[in-house]
Amino acid sequence: MSKGTIYKRKDGRWEARISMGKDENGKCVFRSFYGKSREESEYKAMIAQGQAEEEYVVTEMTVRELVTEWLHVTASRIKESTAANYAMKAEKHLIPAFGEIKCCLLKAKDIYAFIERKLKEGLSARYLTDIIVLFKSIYRYAVREYRIRNVLDGIILPKKNKPEIAVMNKEQQLRLEEYLREHPSFSGIGINLSLYMGLRIGEVCSLQWKDIDLEKRILTVSKTIQRVQCRTGSKHTKLIITEPKSESSKRVIPIPDCLLPMLRQFKDSIEVYVVSGKKKPVEPRTMQYRFAKILHNADLPSFHYHSLRHYVE
Repeated sequence: MSKGTIYKRKDGRWEARISMGKDENGKCVFRSFYGKSREESEYKAMIAQGQAEEEYVVTEMTVRELVTEWLHVTASRIKESTAANYAMKAEKHLIPAFGEIKCCLLKAKDIYAFIERKLKEGLSARYLTDIIVLFKSIYRYAVREYRIRNVLDGIILPKKNKPEIAVMNKEQQLRLEEYLREHPSFSGIGINLSLYMGLRIGEVCSLQWKDIDLEKRILTVSKTIQRVQCRTGSKHTKLIITEPKSESSKRVIPIPDCLLPMLRQFKDSIEVYVVSGKKKPVEPRTMQYRFAKILHNADLPSFHYHSLRHYVE
């Protein structure tokens, strides 16, 4: 809304007072619009003005309706895991904060207040940035489809602090390697593959023996496994195997000589999953739990599984 003021009256109602031009005597003509909320009075004023700005449309569509439509439209064009991730962020953060606001009434100050509040609640700057980037995509869609003003354009993202990943020193790494040699197991295979070859936990859990060629001494990474939220049905989550996040994650890696004896010892039929020893995979959180148990048994401090990718030469 331009050329006007909005304030709360003593009777509890909100009043949006705007300029409607000048009369024949050159005197400014003002008109007031009332509502039970600031947004209602402002919306009525915007309708009276025609448009907030000439190139944009005033609409009754709420942020909830816009987000729901965008999730539906994009679902068929992105991976199932990505769609589930977007839906979770929208339903947990965006809709509770902005859902009932009309798209055309959302303001930059609302976005910055949301960012400040979420940071105070303990949300990391990195995760919050992902949410705002998602919101920006949704509003770009609104601009294309409905000519709604893009309030997210120009929003400055929160500064991300690079997290410090606790990694093993050389002595701790050698102790883990020694423990894995003395206690061979399916989980130990996965840990060694991450330690020596840089495989992520989802890649390790989705690995089957058909992905390992011991004659050519190569391992092919072409999939990953993760648990995602279900959009339909009675189950809240489900385990899915999908392609890695990026094309660069699909790769063929030479197998180090030190891993060949262990792999030959456990070699199984092509459909068997490497770290489960069965035709059913182990999910990442189970693998993380097993890794934690091995660290405890080896008298090592706690480390996140991802730390295995930081190998100390």
